[in-house]
Amino acid sequence: MTATDASPAAKHTPSGRIRLMVSDVDGTLVNKEKQVTPTTVEAVRRLREAGVAFAAVSARPPRGMRILVEALKLDLFGGFNGGSIQRGDFTPVEQHFVAAEAARKGIEMMAPRGAYVWVFADDEWFITDPGNAYVASEIRTVAFQPTVVAEFGDHIARAGKLVFSSTDFDMLAESEPELQALVGAGATARRSQAKYLDLTPPGTDKGYAARAFARHFGVPMDEVAVIGDMANDLPMFAVAGLRIAMGNAAAEVKEQADFVSVSNDENGVAHAIEQFVLPRAG
Repeated sequence: MTATDASPAAKHTPSGRIRLMVSDVDGTLVNKEKQVTPTTVEAVRRLREAGVAFAAVSARPPRGMRILVEALKLDLFGGFNGGSIQRGDFTPVEQHFVAAEAARKGIEMMAPRGAYVWVFADDEWFITDPGNAYVASEIRTVAFQPTVVAEFGDHIARAGKLVFSSTDFDMLAESEPELQALVGAGATARRSQAKYLDLTPPGTDKGYAARAFARHFGVPMDEVAVIGDMANDLPMFAVAGLRIAMGNAAAEVKEQADFVSVSNDENGVAHAIEQFVLPRAG
C-alpha cells in the first residue's frame, strides 16, 4: 500500500513550512498491538533533529499514555481528547472536567440503552461491571487495572472522561448527537472508536490540544501538521496547516486530509514524517 494525495473534497492548501507535528495515538501512533515501533521512534527523533517539535493527543487518560510518552520522550502531551494537557514528567499544564450534571445526564441516558459506563477520575478508571466485553482490551491499551465500584459516587464530579461502550455500534452512532444535545455546554460527546462514545470536558477537543501545543512551542497554527484516523481527530484538522490521514482512517477523515499515509500497522506516522513533514521542516 502506498501513501496518496487526499480526495479533492479536502479543498485545502497544505502549508509549505512545518515546525510542530501533532499525532493521535490509537489507530495512528501505535500499531494494532498498541506498540510504538522502533521505526516510529527513529522517525520522531529525525523530526526533532530537523527542528520540528512533536506532541501527541489521545482519548486515553494521561496515565494510559506513559509507555509512549517515555518511548518518544514527549515534552508535552494531551489526554482525554485535550481535556488534560501534561508535561512529559506528568505534571499538569491544564486540567478540565466534565460537568457533574452532564455526567449524570449522560449515564441516565446511556445506561438504559445497554451501554456499559466507565468513569476516569482521580487518576483511576472506575467500572461497575468487570464482565464488560471491552475491559480486557482497554487494560491492554491503558496498561493499568480498573477499580470496580458499586456506584460512581462523587467521582463523577471530577471526571476527565466518561466512556459509554457497547457492541451495538449503530446505537452509539445514533446516540452521539442526541447525547451532545442533552449535555449541552457541560461536556463534549464524540465517538473515539466505533465501540466507544466518550464524554470529555466542555470546550476541549483535539483542536484545542493542538492550539495549546502550538502556544507552548511558539508555533503559528499554519506551521502545525496533524495526523489521525477517526472523527474525533477532525477538530485538529480544522485548525492545522497540514492535515494527514492514516491509511486505515475513516472515510470522512481521508476526505478532509491533504495527504493519506499508510496504515498504523505499516508505520504510517513514520511514513508521513518522511514523505510529508520533513520536506517542509522549517
